[in-house]
Amino acid sequence: MINPFELQKERVLIFAEDPPDQLFAAYILLVGLENFFVEMGPQPNSLLVRYSIQHYSMEALEKALAREGFRLKHRLLDKLKQPLIHYCEDVQYHNLKTPEPRTKNNAQEIFVKAYELHPHGNHDDTPQELREIK
Repeated sequence: MINPFELQKERVLIFAEDPPDQLFAAYILLVGLENFFVEMGPQPNSLLVRYSIQHYSMEALEKALAREGFRLKHRLLDKLKQPLIHYCEDVQYHNLKTPEPRTKNNAQEIFVKAYELHPHGNHDDTPQELREIK
């Protein structure tokens, strides 16, 4: 079973200094999204965002912001973390769609159903008169 807390993500978006008003424009844009929480970030020119991967992904969010003309600041560490974050969120999202694997309890049910279809117990195909001959 998937832990719902693992689906909730908290990320910091750091914006470039130019243009100077893009942080507030991005804040206004992101506040309007459903199932999305945004507040001013812990660092200058940053926003703290919280979302569920059922609804959003960091990769899609970054691409949408870039299409709207926002520029994110990418430090060396960010360039290393970014593909890993994108990959992990993608895997988690696709794992939500896969059915739960069969467990030992399910295997037991399979054997019970298989035995219901076949004769079992003390059944002997030998005719009654031949069984009594000793």
